[in-house]
Amino acid sequence: MSARSFALAPFFPDLQPALQITGHLARQGRALDLHYALQGPLSQVAIPAPAAAPARRHGLWQETCFEFFLGVKDNPAYWEFNLSPAGDWNVYRFSGYRQGLIEEPAWTHLPFGVQVRADSLRLDLEVDLAPLQPAGRPLELGLAAVIQLDDGALTYWALSHPGPRPDFHRRDGFLIEL
Repeated sequence: MSARSFALAPFFPDLQPALQITGHLARQGRALDLHYALQGPLSQVAIPAPAAAPARRHGLWQETCFEFFLGVKDNPAYWEFNLSPAGDWNVYRFSGYRQGLIEEPAWTHLPFGVQVRADSLRLDLEVDLAPLQPAGRPLELGLAAVIQLDDGALTYWALSHPGPRPDFHRRDGFLIEL
């Protein structure tokens, strides 16, 4: 099993409220356990209300959304996972950098848990990686989040921001090898 902790950094650190996004992940076989924790003055964050029936939805990155990106090492294809605190989700597959976007049919549901308190939000997910990893090939992982503030502004968080603008799709931002 491989396990590690992480902390996401905002793209514009001087423009953020005193928020912190940390978490940990662990991989055992083909299962990935991923846990995000958003801490700070959540009264300044727009958190979508829980969905009555969480479902696969498009455009989740247009509001508060936790994301991760997975790619097979030395292969330009990758997957984008979007997880809304409302319980909605989606998985997209790309053939290359921002190319060939399709909704990934290998996942028909992606259950995860969300706990919201006055000063923290926790999102917990276990996902089966079998649909995307050829046997014996390592995966590269990028972790990110879009946090919408109460004034409607979107803030962008990632392990690293290698370019001149927030861009979670850049493979040089997929910093963790699984």
